Amino acid sequence: MPWSDHAIWWHVYPLGFLGAEPAALPPDSAPRHRLPVLADWLDHLVGLGCNGLALGPVFASETHGYDTVDHFRVDPRLGTEDDLVRLVEEARSRGVHVLLDGVFNHVGRSFAPFADVVRHGSASSYADWFVPEGDDFRTFEGHGHLVALDHASPAVVDHVTDVMDHWLARGVSGWRLDAAYAVPQAFWRTVSDRVRARHPEAWLCGEVIHGDYTSYVTEGGLDSVTQYELWKAIWSSLNDVNPHELAWSLTRHSALLDVFAPQTFVGNHDVTRIASRLREPRHLAHALTVLFTVGGVPSVYAGDERGRQGVKEERVGGDDAIRPAFPDSPSGLGPEGLDVQRLHQTLIGVRRRHPWLVRARPRPHTVDDTVLAYTLHDPDSGAAVAVALNYGGEAATATVPAAAWEPAAGDATPAAGDGSVSLPPYGWCVATAPTLPS
Repeated sequence: MPWSDHAIWWHVYPLGFLGAEPAALPPDSAPRHRLPVLADWLDHLVGLGCNGLALGPVFASETHGYDTVDHFRVDPRLGTEDDLVRLVEEARSRGVHVLLDGVFNHVGRSFAPFADVVRHGSASSYADWFVPEGDDFRTFEGHGHLVALDHASPAVVDHVTDVMDHWLARGVSGWRLDAAYAVPQAFWRTVSDRVRARHPEAWLCGEVIHGDYTSYVTEGGLDSVTQYELWKAIWSSLNDVNPHELAWSLTRHSALLDVFAPQTFVGNHDVTRIASRLREPRHLAHALTVLFTVGGVPSVYAGDERGRQGVKEERVGGDDAIRPAFPDSPSGLGPEGLDVQRLHQTLIGVRRRHPWLVRARPRPHTVDDTVLAYTLHDPDSGAAVAVALNYGGEAATATVPAAAWEPAAGDATPAAGDGSVSLPPYGWCVATAPTLPS
């Protein structure tokens, strides 16, 4: 297995998590050395069972990090290159990989090459980096402050390749590629081929919200993409008490697993937190069970492991509630949400004991108005995992194949004789067996 098949990410949005100023510091300001604080959270990450630190934007930007102005400079609100390299080294010493967030579709207006084009027009040596449109330049999805790069330009290919190489050479393990869906797949193929020539073990994951996920791997050369379809199906099916919706999405998810392991999640820096999204708090265990049992490369958004609340709003500052500041160390969290943290640890523990789950395809056995039950099977070892979820407020029964099931998590266990599972209201179970009968 490649190292990425063993990855479970703890995802942090550094500018928010570390309480950075909302906009860039004045020129010549001393750096604020905030990144070293994250080293005090590495033991928390490892204690959850994770082994990856996925960082949101850390490069110099105008405001929120996705308006980059210098891909080779750490944002002074967070610290310096030395701070970032030291954090990567401390993570590596604990067996933790670090993923960086690469914003390569667009840049902020004070990005030096764009500023040069504004000053010198077509005479600028960077004129081919951007696409003129009317009296301005092409922007990203109508955001006037985000200027789109011209991905047909060889100079842009060189720049992105050089940026990725620069930081991979300093110890990071891979890249999340922001807004990958807005970039031509031919561009990703060229860049990924060049990057892998120098860093063959680098993991490249594209942010893709909709469309043909598989093509970004087969045509674009990426390793993975964000599995937004599954994310939506998990919380939507639970809120609507509709196991059929999730069962249908799991079938589609299995088709992706024939090609690659998607990056799975129930929360990230761009969406309402899962604890706020679910109408029934008892459904949180169901959502997490799906996340940590189905195939893919899972991530936990910092704070979700304590059941943090936060609603994303479509307005200026609408991300603030889902990107709050955290204390300088886990000791500042207090006791609130420890039960949710223990639930994460239990389910991640199941995942760790069955690493083959990364590419396991769920096989449904019971799908009705309130119950979903499925199994996952390792064809090499014969081992199996069974999952049964009762979405409803009344007791229910599920059925999985009869086997020597042992309880792993939840409040029920399949019966030894016939594989039936008696689930209490909102009940759930995860069970394991050394083999499934043929």
